[in-house]
Amino acid sequence: MSQQDLLRRFLFEDVGVRGLWVSLSSSWQTAKQHQHCPDAVQLQLGQALTAVVLLSATIKFNGFMILQVQGDGPLKTLVAQATHERKIRGLVRSSETVTNGPLQDMFGEGRLVLTVSSENAQPYQGIVPLQGDNLAAVLETYFAQSEQLNTRLWLFANETHAAGLLLQELPSQLNDRADWERIAMLASTVTEQEMLELGCEELLYRLFNEEKVRLFDAEPVAFDCSCSRLKIENTLRMLGRQELESVLQERGQIEVNCEFCNKYYRFDRIDVEQLLHWGKNISADTQIRH
Repeated sequence: MSQQDLLRRFLFEDVGVRGLWVSLSSSWQTAKQHQHCPDAVQLQLGQALTAVVLLSATIKFNGFMILQVQGDGPLKTLVAQATHERKIRGLVRSSETVTNGPLQDMFGEGRLVLTVSSENAQPYQGIVPLQGDNLAAVLETYFAQSEQLNTRLWLFANETHAAGLLLQELPSQLNDRADWERIAMLASTVTEQEMLELGCEELLYRLFNEEKVRLFDAEPVAFDCSCSRLKIENTLRMLGRQELESVLQERGQIEVNCEFCNKYYRFDRIDVEQLLHWGKNISADTQIRH
């Protein structure tokens, strides 16, 4: 199996530590081609997409996870989403000029919001301020506050690839702090070039060749936008007839563009009448997801 667009899980058998590695290539290319933004912003999107894949793999759920960063700086909004099936998509909103630098220079004052929506559990939302030089540092703070588990992340992206590594201490009374510090220290020697160019097995051998590491089967990752005409119709119904009539009178039609994949949806007056008519027969438990 190709080393591109994969998630790999691994476990240190003699130490209470687990790990996750992800590499994105074609999925990263597809996601960013729909986002017209400065290069520095694209790199942040690549890191966010790898991060949300890693984070979504740390929990069991049937739905989707959204990582959203918002600030008052030149980079306004960064959104990355992953489903339990490893389908990803993302979007950014920024000014035309954004230079690469510390996170707070790009986002200004802001926060990171992590949302999990699962069919078999109540929605969960965690919020942490943007404190730290990069996205990995912010997420490490999130884990320290919410999960209270030692967690380290490394996130990298360039024009062609995005990659990430996560280490997490397992919740156990038997963990030795020295073991965790040793594993974390070994991982901290990883370079951007190694993360972006090496396959999982080669990387793990280079970092942890004296440790007993069990590597699990690869899980494919792919770009997939969940937008559809039906979901747009459901959203339009929620606006109500009066609002839709106002838009039709002003523009003659309603146009909707998906910010994740740039797919274009058009509704004329006949379309609107049909969706309002059929909407009366839709059950109240219809779910709308974005």
